Amino acid sequence: MSKRNVKINVEYLTRVEGHGNIVVDVRNGELNQCELQIVEAPRLFEGMLCGRSIFEAQHITSRICGICSCGHTLASIQAAEDAIGFKPSDQTIKLRKVLLHLENLDSHLLHIYLLVAPDLLGVKSFVPLIDSHNKVVRRALRMKKTVNDVCDILVGRHVHPISSIVGGFTKLPTPKNLDAMLNLLYGMQPDMEATIELAATLKFPQFSRDTEYVALVSDTPEYPMLSGEIGSTDGIRMNKKDYRKITNEFIVPHSSAKFCKLSRSSYMVGALARFNLNSEKLVPQAKEVARAIGLKPKCINPYLNTAAQLVECVHSLAEAIHFIEELKGKGVDYSQEIVVGIDEKGNIPICAGNGVGAVEVPRGTLFHNYEVDKKGIITKANCIIPTNQNVNSIEHDMKKLVPEILDQTDDEIRLALEMLVRAYDPCISCSTHFLNVKFVNR
Repeated sequence: MSKRNVKINVEYLTRVEGHGNIVVDVRNGELNQCELQIVEAPRLFEGMLCGRSIFEAQHITSRICGICSCGHTLASIQAAEDAIGFKPSDQTIKLRKVLLHLENLDSHLLHIYLLVAPDLLGVKSFVPLIDSHNKVVRRALRMKKTVNDVCDILVGRHVHPISSIVGGFTKLPTPKNLDAMLNLLYGMQPDMEATIELAATLKFPQFSRDTEYVALVSDTPEYPMLSGEIGSTDGIRMNKKDYRKITNEFIVPHSSAKFCKLSRSSYMVGALARFNLNSEKLVPQAKEVARAIGLKPKCINPYLNTAAQLVECVHSLAEAIHFIEELKGKGVDYSQEIVVGIDEKGNIPICAGNGVGAVEVPRGTLFHNYEVDKKGIITKANCIIPTNQNVNSIEHDMKKLVPEILDQTDDEIRLALEMLVRAYDPCISCSTHFLNVKFVNR
């Protein structure tokens, strides 16, 4: 091992959502400090939910994130419905699955093209690619716009969806809407094939750290995204109600995001975790892409989370098309359209209860937990975001990586660490919710 000194201080890491710092201090080859410092202020969304109706919650929580707004909407709705014991219809579940797959596509494509591709293509940001890889840039923006347009048709808009609420949808897609969504998604397939071809030419860093991977699992043949139990590659399987036994949150002095651990010192959630646990349930096209790029479970290279995202893009596009085709073939039951806060049909009886939503959003398993009174008012809320489950794993990866690359230059080490954090696709500002802390003798 090199006996050199290395001092790295990356303030406000770029090409991630939110603010985080990387601090590394190596003296005479010994690693004295290696931290991912989350410096965002607590968001306080759980406090905002208290005193609000369950019918308002999804509109509030969708504001937690402009990228995962649909995921927060669905986790919020699931928690509210679980609290009052409401079971959504099969049609509603299919439409929610479409919405979740669309968000998966939108977020993964953003990450692959705009945040990770610059590193792998040797530039510092997405902007230089406009000149050097103009067709790639146009493809990325075209694909993202396509997904946004489909979301607009389905739920009114992608950022902060409107029509998806507790009980179902306030507006259901017409036959023309279904045809428009299908035409947009069919038209996206050539760009997806070109994305796969591009990915096959990219070289990801070689690094590995064996850890625990956590995601939804189920006994159904479907790749679990919207429902299931919580499973891990270490053999754990729990009901979503026991999410606190999974996350085991704790605080560290250098982070406003809480850390998590399960069987080991850390665990990872996200596309790679889902792939490691459920790859046999992917659609055939996605399995073929995984084979083509050499991605096999159990993969323990966190840089390949981006490769797993590509595999999921293929899966989500195919599944979104599949569910919309099913709805078109069967016909949409428009009697299921609902009006917020009105229960003339008695379909949404309100009662006191405690409910948990567990949904696989692009960055991993998202938990919402609401305690509700007999009027449907939230009295207590807890939200545990995928990134706040991942920051501990990122830091452990950094601590293993740095000693392995000490023979490289400071700039090369810095880039490797930045790429490592970006590989997790962190949504940092979403992850910062905090405990009440009492400082003794201060």
